[in-house]
Amino acid sequence: MESAAAEPSDSRPREEAAEEKEEEEDGDGAAAAPRSGPPPAEQPPAPAAATMEDCLSKKIEITVSEAEKRTGRNAMNMQETYTAYLIETRAVESQNEGQCSPVDSLWRRYSEFELLRNYLLVIYPHIVVPPLPEKRADFVWHKLSADNMDPDFVERRRIGLENFLLRVASHPVLCQDNIFYSFLTQEGGWKEMVNETGFQLKADSRLKALNATFRVKNPDKRFTELKHYSDELQSVISHLLRVRARVADRLYGVYKVHGNYGRVFSEWSAIEKEMGDGLQSAGHHMDVYAASIDDILEEEEHYADQLKEYLFYAEALRAVCRKHELMQYDLEMAAQDLTSKKQQCEELATGTVRTFSLKGMTSKLFGQETPEQREAKIKVLEEQIQEGEEQLKSKNLEGRDFVKSAWADIERFKEQKNHDLKEALISYAVMQISMCKKGIQVWTNAKECFSKM
Repeated sequence: MESAAAEPSDSRPREEAAEEKEEEEDGDGAAAAPRSGPPPAEQPPAPAAATMEDCLSKKIEITVSEAEKRTGRNAMNMQETYTAYLIETRAVESQNEGQCSPVDSLWRRYSEFELLRNYLLVIYPHIVVPPLPEKRADFVWHKLSADNMDPDFVERRRIGLENFLLRVASHPVLCQDNIFYSFLTQEGGWKEMVNETGFQLKADSRLKALNATFRVKNPDKRFTELKHYSDELQSVISHLLRVRARVADRLYGVYKVHGNYGRVFSEWSAIEKEMGDGLQSAGHHMDVYAASIDDILEEEEHYADQLKEYLFYAEALRAVCRKHELMQYDLEMAAQDLTSKKQQCEELATGTVRTFSLKGMTSKLFGQETPEQREAKIKVLEEQIQEGEEQLKSKNLEGRDFVKSAWADIERFKEQKNHDLKEALISYAVMQISMCKKGIQVWTNAKECFSKM
């Protein structure tokens, strides 16, 4: 997987040195913007990262133990069918002390999981937030149902939702979020609690994000490389899943054709006296082999879901990159506005106009402003310039914190990704070897049956 797209190199020492130099220039009044930017307005301070022992996953057991089909009415008062998932939590400490800890449980819909993740994306823009399992099946082989109410699909999604909760609970920052803890422990009023945070108002619009992508003049090379890597990672895993679906279709056909062997051998045995028992036994082995493919491919779906998780993680990486682009764009606009105000102040002070403007033409046509008017405007501009310089300096510092936090989480994600994908691919290879051994064993058994005829 690593060979498909080179991961972005870490050039932090060189970048940070350049940023320190730019910050010094900003302190002298220059309007050049460094490669960083501010977090969202009214952003609460991020909690300090917890140690592995302090993570929520070490304090409570979290399971999504059951899925249940339900019928109700939606916001439009229309009847709908949906799936609810039972979340169970149990304290770990009491179990370690030999006591039987009570289990707390509550039901959540998939839409509530989506609301939780959207909240985490907005409040923690510097974090690679774990993805949810797919809402509808994709990259499936043709015998597998793509219906989101299909019991097999619901079961796999139950496992994926449990994995999502465990990912968040083991994250050093996300695990400390009060809204996440309430999601696990407080069934009634949880949605209202999320909405009261006002996170929707802090969410950036898609139009603004698209505008920032094309108009940033000084992008950070590391985030540009990371965005390119995430695109290629998603492309490679998508192709791998499509190949896997085609292989699964072919395997299904090959196995089921062996059932034809079983039928033919059984029919043949009916007309043979001396060879009949051997043919009948061989046919039985073929029937068992043909029937085993359903369980095998269902097990294989588990490994496909592990790959799909990182297919969706690629989008989570891009979300961090987009946030950085937005921050950089806002910072560059603030620097540009500061430069413009300084130029206006200089023009008013010297009485010269450097560039063509409607205001300059108006002054020539209707006369210059009085000294008192000019002094008043200069005073207002000087106050705005001072405020702009302080704001720009603050944004630079806040942006530096964002980059530092984001890159630390990206490094954590890289280690997790390398470990998980390595284990998944090894397990997939072991499963394929096991399948081949079963095929060899079936024909070995058939050979013995034929030898005894």
